[in-house]
Amino acid sequence: MKRRQFISLLGAAAAWPVEARAQESAMPVIGFVNPTSPNTFSDRLRAFQLGLKESGYVEGENVTIAYRWAENQNDRLPTLAADLVRRRVAVIATTGGPAAARAAKAASATIPIVFSVSEDPVKLGLVGSLARPSGNLTGVNIFIGELMAKRLELLRQLVPAAVRIAALVNPSNATETETTLRDLAVAARAMGLQIHIVNASTSSEINAAFATFVRERPDALFVAPGLFFVQQRVQLTHLASRHAIPAVYSVREFAETGGLMSYGSNVADAYRQVGVYVGRILKGAKPTDLPVVQASKFELVINVETARMLGMTVPPSLLALADEVIE
Repeated sequence: MKRRQFISLLGAAAAWPVEARAQESAMPVIGFVNPTSPNTFSDRLRAFQLGLKESGYVEGENVTIAYRWAENQNDRLPTLAADLVRRRVAVIATTGGPAAARAAKAASATIPIVFSVSEDPVKLGLVGSLARPSGNLTGVNIFIGELMAKRLELLRQLVPAAVRIAALVNPSNATETETTLRDLAVAARAMGLQIHIVNASTSSEINAAFATFVRERPDALFVAPGLFFVQQRVQLTHLASRHAIPAVYSVREFAETGGLMSYGSNVADAYRQVGVYVGRILKGAKPTDLPVVQASKFELVINVETARMLGMTVPPSLLALADEVIE
């Protein structure tokens, strides 16, 4: 082989890793921000990845995802969002409530952001319109915080004699708690129910709250929406069963863990929709072209096994309404 040809081959071989790295770096990067931890909601994360796949993107094959978890420290969210902006990700997905979405919005006015929130995003100041979002944000409203009256009504059907209802809320989640207290008060007055508010924002405070319930013996328990309570679902459902307190919760994970009844949006489907929108943006769509999705899948899940353990009979009329009955 001639010396010139040999040198050319050496140059080409040396370039292969560079070309491979260039192809890898050309792979779009999605930023993903969540206030919790990666092992808390694995089903929801799989749903997000499924939505991406529906849009033609598979993590590790043609897209990279840079995950940022706040580990239940919301004050870290602005730093995590700013880090993704510095990395120049193609789009940011925020899940787990308005705090992550607001942090991302404050970090960038140009990078597209797809959110999942539990309240009206117009009222939250994330978008100017549901039909045609302004700026660089769009996403999904899963209505968890807007179903208070229906959830209370279902609890009343399950426990017809109930008058005194304990409501467990998380004061550290100011936005959701304010909405919960307002809507719950209106619904309770209309139904003639007495609401006793109990605060809990740590595991030990949940234990203390149930010690209060044991002393005061409310007729039923209303657990407010919020990621913290979903993370503590095993503790909550165990204590409710142990102390024989009928309770209603906001999402199906509670009923699956042993909670008596849950009513709310299908949150996994909302995460899937976030993935779909992220994929569409990677293909060239703009947030202003993607209307905010209003959740349309609402689930009533009743755990009959828990009802039997509590010595309760679920009314047939309520069972007929259930989307799922856990035996």
